[in-house]
Order: sequence, then structure tokens, then C-alpha cells
Amino acid sequence: MKEIKVMATIDDRGQLCVDEPLKLERNSRVEVIVLVPEVTAINEDEPSNEVILADFRQAWHEAMTGKTIPAAKIWDGIDDV
Repeated sequence: MKEIKVMATIDDRGQLCVDEPLKLERNSRVEVIVLVPEVTAINEDEPSNEVILADFRQAWHEAMTGKTIPAAKIWDGIDDV
């Protein structure tokens, strides 16, 4: 058997809809293994998407305006803490 990894969506009728056409030599039956992500509880320790986006925007603004710290100075004074 040959393995082909593709992405697909399961519609409201439970039908599997492959994102891109499969380029196979002939029509044939195939074996399908469906990997469904597990629903996980929200980890309160992880920042929300809004917080991540706000941090990114601040970092981007600092980078674009030259308000950055040289990498060589990042660890200055770390031993004093």
C-alpha cells in the first residue's frame, strides 16, 4: 500500500471532503484513517490569542522604531537578580 497524506473536512452529513483532488492512476477503493484533534480544556497558564497578538504588536512596533535591546545586552545583570 502507498500512503498519501491529505487534509480534509467532515461536513454536516458526515461526508469526508478532501481539500485537493488526489492524483491517482485509476479509480479504486482506498483505506482511510481519520485523525481527529481531541477537544482539550483551556489551559489557564497559557496566554490568550489576544494577549499574544498584543505582545506581538508591541514587539513589532519596538523593532520598527529601533527601540530594541541588542542581543549582547539581554543577559547583562541577570546574575544580580
